Formats: sequence, structure tokens, C-alpha cells
Amino acid sequence: MPDTNAHGDAVAQAQPGPGAASGTPPVSAEARTDERRFRVYTFAVLSLGLVAAFAVGSWLPFEWNDRLLWIGPVLAVAFLLAEQLGINVDVRSGISWTISFTEIPLVIGFFIAPFEVVLAAHLIAGIGTLLARKVAGRVLYNAGAFLLEITGAFAVAGLVKYLVGAGTGDKIPWLAALAGTLTAPLVSTLLALAAVRVLRRRMRVSTAVRLTGRILVVGFVNASVGLSGYLVISSTPQAWPLVLAVFLGLTALYWAYSDLLREQRDMEALSDVSLMVARSGQQAAARPASRADELVGGVDVREWATIGERIKDQLAAGRVVLRLRLEPKDTMRVVVAGEDLPAADPAADDPLLRLPGAHVRHFRITEANPDVRAALLDRGAQEALVVPLRSANRLLGVVEAHDRLSRWRGFGKYDVQLLGTMASHLATSLDNRRLLATLRHDAYHDPLTGHLNRPGFRQVAKEPLRDFANAVVLRIDLDVFSTVSDALGYAWADRMVVAAGRRIRDALGPDVPLARLEGASFAALLVGLPPEDAHRAAERLREELSAPYPVDRLSVEANAMIGYATTSAEEPGDVVDIEGLLQRADVAVRATKGGEEVRGYVPSMGQIFLRRFQMVTQFRQSLEDGQVSVHYQPKITLPNRQVQGVEALVRWVHPEFGRLGPDEFVPAIEAAGLIGVLTGFVLGEALKRCRKWLDEGLRISVAVNLSVRNLADEDFPNKVARELEHHGIPPELLTFELTESGVMSDPQKALPILRELHSLGITLAVDDFGTGYSSLAYLRQLPVDQVKIDKSFVLGMGTDLGDLAVVRSIVELGHSLGLTVVAEGVEEDVARDQLEAMGCDVAQGYLISRPLPEDRLEAWLQARTARSPGRHSETVLTLLT
Repeated sequence: MPDTNAHGDAVAQAQPGPGAASGTPPVSAEARTDERRFRVYTFAVLSLGLVAAFAVGSWLPFEWNDRLLWIGPVLAVAFLLAEQLGINVDVRSGISWTISFTEIPLVIGFFIAPFEVVLAAHLIAGIGTLLARKVAGRVLYNAGAFLLEITGAFAVAGLVKYLVGAGTGDKIPWLAALAGTLTAPLVSTLLALAAVRVLRRRMRVSTAVRLTGRILVVGFVNASVGLSGYLVISSTPQAWPLVLAVFLGLTALYWAYSDLLREQRDMEALSDVSLMVARSGQQAAARPASRADELVGGVDVREWATIGERIKDQLAAGRVVLRLRLEPKDTMRVVVAGEDLPAADPAADDPLLRLPGAHVRHFRITEANPDVRAALLDRGAQEALVVPLRSANRLLGVVEAHDRLSRWRGFGKYDVQLLGTMASHLATSLDNRRLLATLRHDAYHDPLTGHLNRPGFRQVAKEPLRDFANAVVLRIDLDVFSTVSDALGYAWADRMVVAAGRRIRDALGPDVPLARLEGASFAALLVGLPPEDAHRAAERLREELSAPYPVDRLSVEANAMIGYATTSAEEPGDVVDIEGLLQRADVAVRATKGGEEVRGYVPSMGQIFLRRFQMVTQFRQSLEDGQVSVHYQPKITLPNRQVQGVEALVRWVHPEFGRLGPDEFVPAIEAAGLIGVLTGFVLGEALKRCRKWLDEGLRISVAVNLSVRNLADEDFPNKVARELEHHGIPPELLTFELTESGVMSDPQKALPILRELHSLGITLAVDDFGTGYSSLAYLRQLPVDQVKIDKSFVLGMGTDLGDLAVVRSIVELGHSLGLTVVAEGVEEDVARDQLEAMGCDVAQGYLISRPLPEDRLEAWLQARTARSPGRHSETVLTLLT
């Protein structure tokens, strides 16, 4: 490989071989071809140099004198010092430019020594320098280049001497010496550029022209200084201090220029390495998972080799080794740029891999302790820069740079600083990449089970849905989660969820996309499964999941409901979409009832849930548009049949669905969290109606139904108190009806709210009594004033003695506790008479009146009741028989 460190020469550092990864791979065919091409080129250069030296030596006269005995060694030493004082400037595309001062001894040599002596001095100095730098593989090429440089220089100088008319015996003119001196770096540059071409390395023409121009400028300055100094000292020997000062100033100028260029190159290298890591990370994010084994820390191994090559070129090192382990359990991956490692796997106690801290260490084999010396010998290196890559206290890897080639003195402090900064940037980039990978994993996975979460499931399912015609999405719900969490706490419930997820994974296999959606709900995607087999697959999975779960020392019984949707169940015009399939599977699992634990989605289910969705989304607007109204059903006392009050019942006339019963829309409104809005509307309308009656002298109470969600609102009693005050209604004219099951579902929250409402003077009634807990202890615990017998028992009294006995027992139980007993569902005279005989206090039902809107209720009161004066100047309404 070309390395002509003379006369401001261009040094081609392109290595025939891209480096290695994870071991020592065989040399590529391309590298072997490049090596053969360069050997042929070396033979051609050496042969041409010998022929040219012989021709010029025959043409130029040689006169021996005794002074040559000391002039020759002095010139050799001068050339050697000029080589060692050289300033290396790296150029892109694998080319480095060495600013040396060999033009100075060369231009002086034209005046004091013949061609043969100058040639011998230059050969000795140049080859000796190469051997000292241990680059023996370049000696033959550089020997040929040295021959061509000196022979070219003397040939051009002789030609210019002839052109200016100087005789053969005359001294060489200064112009001829200057022209000859400039010829040497020009020849060296042309040979190096030709070597780049032979090795098939890319280099722009503009870069080559710019490099040649710089070399000629520096050569001209050096030659001018040497020529001027020689002419001044030869005429005025006492002026040598001045010449020395000029030379030292020129050297300082070159060094300052070199420092500026070095800083620029270092910044470019830092930027390049950071950009390489960033770009490779973006490319790795888009790379399919099937190529994960080719990645190290999310980056392709070949890209790491490119990063290593960039670091190696910037440090002018013979080899750069990247040893990377981004996860504690990963094995160390090795990427080599430059010369192959003698041994791929270091010893377990390798001292270079167990360095503390994160700063650079510089090891030389001549100064190292025995352990470090052995490690360097294992690597085939004489010196090494080693820096650990750390994130906090965790080792991410190690960067090693072996054997600097560009300078005789090896790595310096600037190289240590550069590698330390590069390592810091690299460690930060790797740590950021690891953190981003962790965040990406956490964003798409459930932290409890390790399975996919909903966003991850959507992401993973896109490709299978696109590639397979038949696909099934399963939605699995376990009904044990809330029960276990209430009984044993959330820690045990979490163990149940983990066990269930593990059982689903074992049943479906490792390749099926599986996600935990929320709580104890899972989703799975089965591809390539015919639609007719979907139900059987879901049934088998349900049987697996319904088996008892051994959790620690307990065995927990569980039941699973599964809903599924297939791509073949699409409605006309639908497009296959994972979100749509998930929604349909969710609809199907909600449709499971009783013993039917597995349901497949059918389009009619979608219509039902779409109708519910529309009702929920349109409810508020319907309130504003007057589509929702309040009807009132009268209640009369027994036996005097006076109108005691009314129950406020909500009705909705939907513009699309028509008349909607409370049983259809109230559960949907409650599930959507809008029950507070509905209760507030009914309460406000009922209190306004009550206010009108009070203004007419009628004392008629109003009853409003409460939801269990109302009892979870701690501010609900305050809201009710404000409404009573706003309308001026006595609290005893307001009754709240609540189901016993709703109260006892969460008595710790419900009871304080009920006690606060009761303390306001509001009447509280237990609705549908007899269908829930229905115990004496239950009634004694609740702060209630009334108990309402469920209409199912009242309707069956005439034909079922059991229902008759239940009604009689409830009446007696209520009276024993001092409660008012209300019977709803009274539709026949016989039932009213039986209730009156039992001592029931209040009756309500179709026999008395259906629920009526406000205007029809007023008409009913006018037509069906008689007014008579009561106590405290109040009017009493009595039902006409």
C-alpha cells in the first residue's frame, strides 16, 4: 500500500479489506484481487524507478571529491530529520497528506552533491523511516517512488539548466534547483493518486486537484526557504541565525495549521460517528424482526464495522475493535475494523476488558505490567488505547485502538482526547438507543404478563391480517378477577391474571399474537383458521381456562367467556381491520349469557350495540330538544283511597327509534356514566311539578328512582338540598326509591349517603323488596321509611298461594319495623281488596292509573278524584269509585 512519506507526499491508506465482525472471517475475493493489483503496480513503479535512475545517472556527470564523505551522511541525516518533523494531515477517502520538510535538504543537495549522493541519502532516510515504523510491506513500492522522485527532480533541473543556457560545468542556477525540487512532490502525488485508482478507491477529481495544489504550494514554500537560506548563508555566513529563525517560524506556522486541521477533522469524525449511529438506528427500527440476529444494540453488524472504520481512519490506527454488550445477559459481540485479530475470544479475566471508570487508558507493551503485556500480545499489538463504554455503572462495551501507523512516536495526547470524546458520544448514543428500545417495548407490552397490550396487538396484527384470508380474533374474559381482588387483594388477582395469560399462551402456542387488554381480559389472533373451526377452537380454549387455578396454596375456581369475530363475518362494504374485529369480538363476549359462554359475532349484534351507542351519544342533545320527558304514576292510600303521591318515571321518544322504555336506555346511560345527568333532570322536573301542586294547595309527594352510581357521589346530598331549597319543597314531600341489591353492592359507600339524605327529612323507600336480600337484619340496617313489594308477587297473589304468603309476610315485616308498605303492580280489584285486608298502606298500579304525562295527569286528577278540605287548609284528593 502506498506510503511515500517524503516531499509533502500523499499517502494512500486504503486497506484492502473491510474489517471483520464477531471473529476473524476469511479475506474476501475483492481484497485478494486488490492485493494482486497493487503488487503488479509496485513492481511497475520499482522497475520504472530503477530504469530512470540508471538513465539519469548515465546522463549527469559525477565528480568525486573528499567532501562527499561527510556531505552524504549529513544529507541522509537532514532527510531523516525532515521525515520525522513531518506533520500528518488526513484527507477523506482514505488519503492522508504529510507536510514534511524534505524539500529543504533536497534543494540544498542540488548545490553541494551530485545526483548519486542525493539519491542514496534520500533512499537511506526514507527506507529507514519505514522500517522503524514497522511498515515493511510498503518498502518496495516506496523505494521505487523514491527513485522516481529524485531522478525526476534532477532530470527537470538539468532540463531547466540547459534551457537557461548554463554550461555543463557551471553551477546549477537557482531556478533549475527550484523547479527540480517541486518535481519531487509532484511525482510522489501522481504515484499516490495512481495507487488509489489501482486499488479501486473512490476519490473525486476536485479533491485530487485540490490536494495536488496544496502539496505544490507547501513544496514551493519549503523549497524557497531552503534555497534562500542556502544563498544567504553561502554569501553571508554570519546570517545563519536569521535563516534558522525563519525556518523555526515556518515550522510553527505549519504546526498551527496542522492543529486547526486536526481539530476540524476531529469535529467531523465526532459528527460522522454520531450520525452513523443515529441513521443506523432509524434503519434498524424499520428492519424486519427476522433479521434481529444480525443486530447489535439495534444496529446492523456491518454498520458497526463502518463506524469502526471511521474511528480507525481518524486515529490512523492499524486496528479498531468494538466489543459490545448492551444487555447484561447478552454475549459480547466483537466488530473489527482493520487488521484481523489473532484471537477472537479474549480470556475471561482479560485486564483490558475489566477496566473501571470510563476514561481512556494508553498501554505500551514496553511499559505494561505482565497481565496487560500478555493481553496486548494476544491481540498482536504493541500499543493500545482502551476505553470502556458505560451507562451509569453498567458496562455497554469496550473500544480498543491498536498500533498507530501514521507516526513513529505512536498515539499521542490528542488521540487519547479524541477517542475519549468519541467513546462518550458513542456510549450516550447506545444508552439512548437502549432506553428507546425499552420505551418502545413498554409502549407495546403489558408490564404484568409480558404479553402485548392493546396498541401492541394492533401493531402486530396488521401484517397477518394482510397476508391471510381467514383470521379470527378471540376476546377472552375471566369473571374471577374482581372476586379474587375483593376477597384476597389485588396481589392475588394479579397472580391469577399471570396464570391465565400463561395458560392461554400454552394453549395457543408461542407464535399466536396474544394481548392483555385490561383487567382479566385477553385477545388473541388466529390466522389461517377456517370460520367453521373458530367456534370449536374457542370452546377448547374456554375449557382450558375454566379449570381451577392453583395459585400458591390455593385452588381458585374460574369461568371464562369468549367472544370471537372472523373476517368472513364482515358486513357488506366492510374492510378487514383489527380494531373492527376487536370491537366485534367485544360485542360477542358481551352477548354471552348463562350457559352460553362462547359466542361468535353476527351482524345483528352490531346493530344492537350501535343502537345503544347512538342512544348514549345523543342523550344530552335529546334532553335539550325535549325528547326526554317525565311521566307520573299516582299512588293511593288504603283503605281511604286518597292520592298520596306520584312516582316520576322517565320516557324517551327518539326521532329514529321511537318510544324507548326505561329498561332499554337507562342501563346504557348508567354504564356511560350519565346517570347523574338523568337523575338531575328527573328530580328537577318532579320538584317543579310538586311546586305547582303546593301553589294550588295540594300536598302530593313525588318519588324519584336512584341508581347505585348516585349513591357513590359524595356530593349528591348537597345537590338534592340545593334543589329542594331552590323550588321551596318540604323534604318530606320527596321520596327516593332504591333497590336493595344496589344498596348492598357497596354498603360502605351507600349507607353514609343514605343517612345524610334521611337526616335532611327525605323519605327513603326500598324498591322491588322480596327479590334481593329481603332480611330483617338488612331492613334494620338501612335508614328507610318505606318498603315496596315487588309487582311480580302482587300480580301472582290471585293464582299462587306462595306469592300471597310472601306479600302477607312483607306487610307484617314492614309494619313490625314501623315502615310504610307500598304495593306496586296492582291491576285488579281483587288484588286491591286483598292488600287492603292485609293492612297494606299504599297501592300503585294500572288499576289506579298508567304512568301519565303532566297534562294528562292533570286531566286524570280532575276527572277521577274528588277534592275535599283536609288539615291545615290543604285540599285532599280522593279517588272516585
